[in-house]
Amino acid sequence: MYMDIKLTIFFMISFITVISAAIVAFSRNIVYSAFALFGVFAGVLGLYILLSADFVAVIQLIIYIGGILVLILFAVMLTTKTDLKSGERKLFNRAMEPFAALIGVGVLGLLLARGMINSEFIVRKVSPYVSTTAYIGDKLLNEYLLPFEIVSLIVVLVLVGAVVIARREVK
Repeated sequence: MYMDIKLTIFFMISFITVISAAIVAFSRNIVYSAFALFGVFAGVLGLYILLSADFVAVIQLIIYIGGILVLILFAVMLTTKTDLKSGERKLFNRAMEPFAALIGVGVLGLLLARGMINSEFIVRKVSPYVSTTAYIGDKLLNEYLLPFEIVSLIVVLVLVGAVVIARREVK
């Protein structure tokens, strides 16, 4: 059976993304969870590249991998009470978490399988690739400039607030 190279790459990226997401969800070490989140974000980036969504892929790289992931790592390193020998979180009791997560994933999987079985998928012709970067950039710098700047200021304030809270606890 012949498999297209693009389909093979899709399955490889999807596998890495799902495995990384499972590590994020089930790891007892919060540092491992934070670093496995990089695998999730990188997998989503790869899927955007496969979909020829150039602008969304670059935004995924800059915002999520470059910004949000670094912010999460700072928050994990600065604010959690972690046992240095075992690396386990001391936030709450984690005895029932895997069971609750398995039940949730099972129910969600059944709902998704039911939806896939009962749906008719429409196959359309592939349209030629057209870059959307210029159009989105034009809208972002003209029509949506104020919301863009407000969001950037909020992100900076959150980062400064996290550092202030973390420094206050150190004293």
